[in-house]
Amino acid sequence: MKVSVQTLDAQAGGDLELNDAVFGVEPRADILHRVVTWQLVNRRASARATRERSDVNRTGKKFGRQKGGGTARHGDRRAPIFIGGGKAHGARAREFSASLNKKVRALGLKMALSSKVQSGNLVILDNLDVAEGKTKVLREKLGQLGFGKTALVIDGDALNVSFARASSNLGSINLLPAVGANVYDIMRHETLVLTRAAVEKLEARFNG
Repeated sequence: MKVSVQTLDAQAGGDLELNDAVFGVEPRADILHRVVTWQLVNRRASARATRERSDVNRTGKKFGRQKGGGTARHGDRRAPIFIGGGKAHGARAREFSASLNKKVRALGLKMALSSKVQSGNLVILDNLDVAEGKTKVLREKLGQLGFGKTALVIDGDALNVSFARASSNLGSINLLPAVGANVYDIMRHETLVLTRAAVEKLEARFNG
């Protein structure tokens, strides 16, 4: 399919032919859900275990006689009722991970890209050059382009330094290299912005 390319100055930058095998796939909610769930599960940090009675480093010596002391018959200071003792019924160590077939992950990314094309929320830019990397200049340009409330900008192998500097103070803009393109970030932003270099890298990623 053929799409129009723009510049940051909202001028026409020619046309670009998109690969239908990457940008023309019919989206499926179940596939997208599976990939997003897989991403979020693997993003979770492991849960740390609390130290229980057997893990606490305290003396195990019986500190009082069994009878006649007027107190309970404690065996050692590791008991949970003492300050510094082990935690009773504490949290266990947990690792959060999930596996997903490579073909499903690749299909999910294609569907995420295609969904932006179908909804009209895909913008192709010629390049991301911003004069002197000024935020004020970039904000004015974005107002002319109409990126919506949030936009994910994906560049080629390396990020454009001037655009990265100018957009660092804009909360509505997130910038990623082509290798970092993922379903979760694409779907949670209103607009997807790709450079020519990003389109080439994404298409090569699947054709390779």
